[in-house]
Amino acid sequence: MCGRFALMTPKEEIAARFDLSQQLELAVRYNIAPSQLAAVIRQKPDTRNELIMMRWGLVPHWAKDMKIGYKMINARAETVADKPSFRSAFKQRRCLIPSDGFFEWQHAANKTKQPYFIKMKNGDLFAYAGLWESWQDPESGKTVESFTIITTGANTIVTKIHDRMPVILRPEQYGHWLSPTTEQSFLKNLLGPFDPFKMTAYPVSGMCNNAQNDAPGCIKKVDI
Repeated sequence: MCGRFALMTPKEEIAARFDLSQQLELAVRYNIAPSQLAAVIRQKPDTRNELIMMRWGLVPHWAKDMKIGYKMINARAETVADKPSFRSAFKQRRCLIPSDGFFEWQHAANKTKQPYFIKMKNGDLFAYAGLWESWQDPESGKTVESFTIITTGANTIVTKIHDRMPVILRPEQYGHWLSPTTEQSFLKNLLGPFDPFKMTAYPVSGMCNNAQNDAPGCIKKVDI
């Protein structure tokens, strides 16, 4: 599962990494939580990439209300191509979610949960494989765009903390993931755990447990 993540990289670097020509207005985020808006990158019909803000927690186009999004913050790689909630988006609406790291919680002996921040060893920006949907509120007529992060089995770094991790794509895979013409069989092969030798994890304080906390302290290393 991936239930919190961060994005602190300067907007200029994000634009360069994902080949964005638009002017970005992005705030630094240390603790992005479900139902909040986050930066998402998708491919436009003219094949150019665009970054837009979407609600975290996918709301399928057939949903009666937005509450279903709370159950759709993640999609399992093993079933994403077949499950009705994600099948259509996997075929037609794939996206990238830029990030500098994510949080996961380890069960401790005293029945508490110790949060960890997991990132690249070199501190580099990366991207999760995601799906997006457009939903129209039947009462207000308002259109809401939302996304989910695909998860897979944990690598040897994350498995010490949790048995699942988000699918992290390599830069050379971004174009294939976003392109509407990529074969599904090829896409499925991208959904494995990321190279553990390029990642690191360290304990952080319980500050990140509260979604209202969004400050550097959320990702600061602590001793346990």
